Amino acid sequence: MLRLLPTTAVLLAACGTALAADLPYPSQVRYAIYRGGNVIGQHTIKFEHKGPLQVVTIDCEIDVRTFGVSAYRYVHRGREEWNGEQLQSMRASTDDNGQRFSVTAEHRGGNLVIERSAPARTPTAAVADQGYQGPDVHREAVPASLMPTSQWNFRQVQQTALLNTQLGTVAQIQVTPAGRETVRTPGGSISATRYRYTGDLRMDQWFDDRGRWVKGTFSAFDGSTIEYILQE
Repeated sequence: MLRLLPTTAVLLAACGTALAADLPYPSQVRYAIYRGGNVIGQHTIKFEHKGPLQVVTIDCEIDVRTFGVSAYRYVHRGREEWNGEQLQSMRASTDDNGQRFSVTAEHRGGNLVIERSAPARTPTAAVADQGYQGPDVHREAVPASLMPTSQWNFRQVQQTALLNTQLGTVAQIQVTPAGRETVRTPGGSISATRYRYTGDLRMDQWFDDRGRWVKGTFSAFDGSTIEYILQE
């Protein structure tokens, strides 16, 4: 059981209701992505109602350049459909510097049926002469309550497992409140609660008192710190 700050416990109850009605976001919200103080990309989330469903569309692009040449490129596209607090479906595709991944999830009965596709592993000597190896495709059923790792949903701080939207695997996590901090955005300073994620995901997330994701940080493969900052 997580030890929550008093304001956090109240906020969790409020956000559970908000997801079924109006989210604490405008129809579109944008985050700048920084590395070493330089902007390297942007992350955009769009929200729209379609009948009883809340549709969330996610677009993320990162382009790290060295001497004007792209040294690393990351593109992620996602679409989620929610009915209240229940994820109905999700589709995501990722190009991680040429490595392509795709994930789908469908709510069926008491489960989410996941299908994931990842680049084929390097073939062993026994199969190296068989020519091109297609992507690895796996299917499995997981509990319907599993939430995706897309950062916008404040309820993820209550979870002990999340669906990795790039890999399509279940990430076991622990989330710990790490105090109140001020997040500086182009629109001004925002008071927010910091949450530390450990386990299969290692990152920090900041949510304000309205339940909005306002900042996120994690360490890249090269040891640099990547920051997502709300632009408003």
